[in-house]
Amino acid sequence: MTSSHPLLPVVILAGGLATRLGNIARTQPKCMVDVAGQPFLFHQLHLLHAQGVRQAVICLGHLGEQVVQAVGRGSAFGLEIQYSFDGPALVGTAGAIRRALPLLPDQFFVLYGDSYLTCPFAAVQQAFQTTGKSSLMTVFENDQQWDTSNVNFQNGHILAYDKAHRTPQMKHIDYGLGLFSRTAFEAIPEDHPTDLSSLYQDLLRNDQLAAFEVFERFYEIGSLAGLEETRKFIFESILQNIREQDKRKDS
Repeated sequence: MTSSHPLLPVVILAGGLATRLGNIARTQPKCMVDVAGQPFLFHQLHLLHAQGVRQAVICLGHLGEQVVQAVGRGSAFGLEIQYSFDGPALVGTAGAIRRALPLLPDQFFVLYGDSYLTCPFAAVQQAFQTTGKSSLMTVFENDQQWDTSNVNFQNGHILAYDKAHRTPQMKHIDYGLGLFSRTAFEAIPEDHPTDLSSLYQDLLRNDQLAAFEVFERFYEIGSLAGLEETRKFIFESILQNIREQDKRKDS
C-alpha cells in the first residue's frame, strides 16, 4: 500500500490540557508546542502524509481555534482536514471520537495528538482488515524503558491491558495508534465521558480487540522529558534528510 492507495482517515486526539508541560502549553494547545522550529502538529501531519494518509479529523478542545487558524483545511500538508470540537462538557477521548463519527467512514485510525510514530501504518491497516474484529491496538515491547508498560501481550494476543493496575507480566505498552470500526463506539452513550483506555478494556473483554506488534520506538511530547527527546529526534531526522538531499545533488 503506497501513497497512490491512500490509507484510512486518521483521527488525531488533540483536545487535552497538557498539565504536565506547565507553562509551555498554558497559552497554546499541546500539539502547537514548538519542535525543531515548527509546531509539533506540523511534523505529525507531514509524517502522516509520508505514510500514505490523505484525510484527517482533528478532535480539539482547549484553545483549539489556534490549530484551525494554523492548519486550515490541510492543503499545505497534502491532506484534507476536518475538525471536531469538544462541547461545553468534556467527554473523554473515546467520547470525542464518538462525537466525530459523522465525519468518518466505517473504519479509521486513531492517533494521540502528542505522539510521533514511525511504524508502518499500511501494515497495521492490512492486519486490522483481516482480523474481523472492531478494533486493533498497536503494542510495543517497552519493558519500562520510556514509560510504564501496561499490556500483557503473548503469542500475538493481548491477555490484559490496564493503565491503573500493572502486573509483572506487562512488558508491552499501548503504542498510541489504534484502528477502529464505527461499531466499536455504539455502546458509548452520547455525551457520556468515556476514556479510550476504558473502551479498549471493554473491547478486550468482548473479544473485539486485535493486536499488532511494532518495533519502532515511540516519541511523545506529553511530558517535559518526552518533549526534549522528541525535539532531538526530529531535529536529527531533519538534518539527516538534508544530508541525503545534498548527496543526491552531488551524485
